[in-house]
Amino acid sequence: MIVYLNGRFISKEEATISPDDRGFLFADGVYEVIHSYKGRLFRAEDHLDRMKRSLRELRIKAPDMASFKEISEKLIQDNTLRNGDANVYIQITRGAAFIRKHAFPPEETPLTIYACASPVEPPHEKWEKGSSIILTPDIRWARCDIKSVALLANVMACQQAKENGADEAVFVRDGVITEGSHTNFSAIFDGQLVTAPKSNYILPGVTRKVVLDLCPELGIPVKEFPIFEADLKHADECMLLGTTAEVMPVVQVDGWQVGNGSPGEVTMKLLRAFRELT
Repeated sequence: MIVYLNGRFISKEEATISPDDRGFLFADGVYEVIHSYKGRLFRAEDHLDRMKRSLRELRIKAPDMASFKEISEKLIQDNTLRNGDANVYIQITRGAAFIRKHAFPPEETPLTIYACASPVEPPHEKWEKGSSIILTPDIRWARCDIKSVALLANVMACQQAKENGADEAVFVRDGVITEGSHTNFSAIFDGQLVTAPKSNYILPGVTRKVVLDLCPELGIPVKEFPIFEADLKHADECMLLGTTAEVMPVVQVDGWQVGNGSPGEVTMKLLRAFRELT
């Protein structure tokens, strides 16, 4: 595998990062994942704009963000990933400081910039049959709108889902559904798509943005409003929205059935419309 590290395209085996890197020591960095369909990056500008915002919120000086599109395309080309689906992972940390201190290192400290590309198998079976989720308390920090590499709570939730035979864990904070461990969450109530409004407690997903833009074209009413856990059993449909999941129907929550137990009509309409864009 060919990866990008600090200005060089090298084999993954050659890539080394300092043990003093603040991403390693403090999770002091951000990341993005951009999906590629047969060599074409999907909504790259939206992903890079979000990454720039995350960097700004963490007071990390952004490098030339436009260059990441070229880097991503070269990684797809060099790793022969132009004939299928792939993900490009990009991570930027505050760099390596030789003295471990919580405060920021000197401004001249170079950032650590890493990117790689890997093949992805579209989840056709899950789209057809639907997925299952569990609900779990949202114990994350209060700045979930920053796409930080500090993902330990997400890791624990995802592992909990795996151990319970589910595909995703969806967080609940103070009785309100926030989002999944690596997806946004939406539900259909009486034909209306309801999803949590933007706040510091959810990541503003790129797929979420695309779906909300599609809804008016498809005649689907939208309400950005909190979904209460107590009301979830009254939902006609549930869905996950994410870069790899795209629009993923949810047919089971904590062991109980959503709707009639099959992917919902509105969810599948959105999935088909989303796929037409790719």
